Amino acid sequence: MTPLPLVLASTSPYRRELLERLGLPFETLAPEVDESRRPGETPQALVLRLAEAKARAAAAAFPAALIIGSDQVACVDDEILGKPGDRERAIAQLSRASGRAVVFETGLCLFNSASGRAQVRREPFQVEFRTLTPTQIAGYVDRERPFNCAGSFKSEGLGIALFHRLVGDDPSALVGLPLIQLVAMLAAEGVEVLATPA
Repeated sequence: MTPLPLVLASTSPYRRELLERLGLPFETLAPEVDESRRPGETPQALVLRLAEAKARAAAAAFPAALIIGSDQVACVDDEILGKPGDRERAIAQLSRASGRAVVFETGLCLFNSASGRAQVRREPFQVEFRTLTPTQIAGYVDRERPFNCAGSFKSEGLGIALFHRLVGDDPSALVGLPLIQLVAMLAAEGVEVLATPA
């Protein structure tokens, strides 16, 4: 039996780089999904819904594939910190996070478009920030320009200097694609990452 092709329903360069670590061939597709939060929807419910919606949205183009959908939000209390988009918003987000804990909620879905089976999981990851001065925050933002990153930092870069402590089961979840969960999901679909030749 020919294994189903693997598809990443995302155009995120960070998710692409993470998935490449597994050494499996895959294609990418930009899912057309409305990412608006529904009234009363918790951050946890939002990321689960959007991860699955993204995976299912790719099924029209890939009717017999294993499709990965993922979504992530950063939360301080119940407030969602989105991608800042510019310097001013990035500084405001990091000022709000200074000395506090920010929880990153990542939703992950592996959708078998041939069978209709969807595995959906949530992976939380907590980042405890150092108490940062305005000069440190501005310096970081100007050096790394994290304008397209939820929470206004890149943990895989200089952002690591912002943190006091990281708490979670899967460090790849912080970057946007929980690989530990994904490997288990792929195994449930008969794809053994370590047994697959590179």
